Amino acid sequence: MSRVGFAERRATSIESLTDTALETSQIEGEVLSRPAVRSSVARRLGVPIGAAHPADAQTEGVVEVTLDATHHRDEPLTADRLYGWHALLFPGRYGERQATVGRWRDDRVGPMQVVSGRIDAPTVHFEAPPADRIPDEMNAFLEWFNLKSREDGLIRSALAHLWFVTIHPFDDGNGRIARAIGDMAVAQDEHSSERFYSISRQIRIEKSAYYDILERTQRGGLDVTIWLEWFFGCYHRSIEAAKQTLGEVLHATKFWDAFGEVEMSARQRRVLNRLLAGFEGALTARKWAAIGKTSPDSALRDISDLLEKGVLIKNPGGSRKTSYRLATPNSS
Repeated sequence: MSRVGFAERRATSIESLTDTALETSQIEGEVLSRPAVRSSVARRLGVPIGAAHPADAQTEGVVEVTLDATHHRDEPLTADRLYGWHALLFPGRYGERQATVGRWRDDRVGPMQVVSGRIDAPTVHFEAPPADRIPDEMNAFLEWFNLKSREDGLIRSALAHLWFVTIHPFDDGNGRIARAIGDMAVAQDEHSSERFYSISRQIRIEKSAYYDILERTQRGGLDVTIWLEWFFGCYHRSIEAAKQTLGEVLHATKFWDAFGEVEMSARQRRVLNRLLAGFEGALTARKWAAIGKTSPDSALRDISDLLEKGVLIKNPGGSRKTSYRLATPNSS
């Protein structure tokens, strides 16, 4: 990413932060609107992205937590800060249970358990520590986290994630906050708020394994080895998955490095950027007209001009199958 300009880095970071906010919610069954999340992220970062999409309070809250964890990574993690995150995740959605938002759980309806199966014969996967232990447990956790201990940054992120979700200090939202804390630890280790990959996205893809490893670890005493092994693998796979997106960014950068000085219209640049953003299938004059919102004749003139300038290349094929592709610096 050091090879691309600031605008490309910022755009890629916005997409990664959008993925994180969307996926951490989807793990818990909450489906948010991608355009609304992306618009909220960009607005908070002061980046114009065209048409704005309205976002509800829940979307704004998830985005706020995501950005606070990474962009204010060096501020102390405190109980009050966690209360604020929790309130942001559940804006006015609890009705009579509103008092439980923004404070530790009290177990007034019984112990905090993760269960599945029939109501009359549930399977208990995990039972959190009693509510009266939460203040001491959280004080110990926060003291450890704020010391920024000498553990490797990724180990610290994995342990923070596991430790918080095992204490389970809130009635709901513990997984989302645990993942935000994990991202905060990684951002501290990288000394950067820029995100070019999303661990939450990979966790969502591997959701079944995620819950299985958590249960096995929480039931397995104090040995966290299997959790660390899985977490490191998930982190690695999130980096691998990001390579495709980053590859597209680098491809676009190389393209404009080679052809950026070529004289062309705003419409031609707009369509070319759309092609660089992952356009699928063969490019035809008809598709150019649709993307550029212009007439077939104007589309043909655009294409002919770019063929002459070496920006486009005509693919082999007859007149009815005439299609084109982007030139590369090596083929221009």
